[in-house]
Amino acid sequence: MADILILTTGGTIDKVYFDALSEFQVGDTMVPRLLAIGLSKQDVRIVEIARKDSLELDDADRAALRAAVASAPESLIIITHGTDTMTQTAAVLSDIAGKTVCMFGALSPARFAESDAAMNLGMALATVQVAPPGIYIAMNGTVFDAMKVRKDRAANAFVPL
Repeated sequence: MADILILTTGGTIDKVYFDALSEFQVGDTMVPRLLAIGLSKQDVRIVEIARKDSLELDDADRAALRAAVASAPESLIIITHGTDTMTQTAAVLSDIAGKTVCMFGALSPARFAESDAAMNLGMALATVQVAPPGIYIAMNGTVFDAMKVRKDRAANAFVPL
């Protein structure tokens, strides 16, 4: 058992673009690379649940994620997730007791030089270590109660409800 479990689902954070027309696929998770770049000393276990854009996640994916969170021996859990449906998935996890879960994603792929991915991962790592049990979203320097936030597409940011 690790101190922190990181579950990956894909999303923009792991997207790989192939041409100027923005054709993409969700590639291997960038979490190990981001942890290495950040010189993280945390003991983590990484498990892939899905490799999809969040708009493609379905009820079966969310059920698998819920089962992984509920059955994990770790009580500190981070989830990578696309930003478009992050709050929907958070709602599915909201009644799991005894776990501190922080979801995060990126508004630009981690493979891009100017991505928010590393900062968001750092915020998620800090959140699970200090926050009480519950479901949180860490994006762009802010930690939100996952049940009290929405993505504002016009502002390209998460905002409180």
